[in-house]
Amino acid sequence: MTKMPMTQAGLDELNEELKVLIHIDRPTVIEEIKAARAQGDLSENADYDAARDRQAALEARIRELETIIDRAEIIEENGDGYQSVRLGATVTILDLEFDEEETFTIVGSVEANPDNGKLSNVSPLAQAMMEKVVGDVVTIKVDKPYKVKIVNIV
Repeated sequence: MTKMPMTQAGLDELNEELKVLIHIDRPTVIEEIKAARAQGDLSENADYDAARDRQAALEARIRELETIIDRAEIIEENGDGYQSVRLGATVTILDLEFDEEETFTIVGSVEANPDNGKLSNVSPLAQAMMEKVVGDVVTIKVDKPYKVKIVNIV
C-alpha cells in the first residue's frame, strides 16, 4: 500500500471533513431520499434521482477519505528548521524573471493547494528544489523553463 505524505494539520482537516460527511451530510441525504420516495412514482421523480446522485457522490467521497487517511504518513516537522528543501519545509523563493518572492510549504499531493501556499512535493517546482539550500538557483524544467533562487527555508 502506497503511503501518502501529509502534515498533521492536513490529516486533521481530512478527519474533520470525514466526520461531517458521516454524521451530518449522510443523514441529511437519507432524509432527502425518504422525502422524495414519499412523493410516489420513482420513475419520474427528479428529487429522488437528485438525492440518489448526491448520496452516490457522498459515499464515494467518504470511501476516498477513508483510503487517504488509512494511507497517511505524517511528515515530521523539524522544530529547529530545515537546512535543505524537503517535505514539510516552508520555502521562500525569488522568481528571477519577474523579481517576485513567493513562499510555499512543501506538502504531499493530497493536501496541495498552491493558492494557499501549499505546494505538492511532486510538482516540477518542488522537485527542482528538493535537497537544495538557501542561495541555490534552480531551473524548473517545464514547457517554458524558468529559474528561482531559494531565499529562505524554515
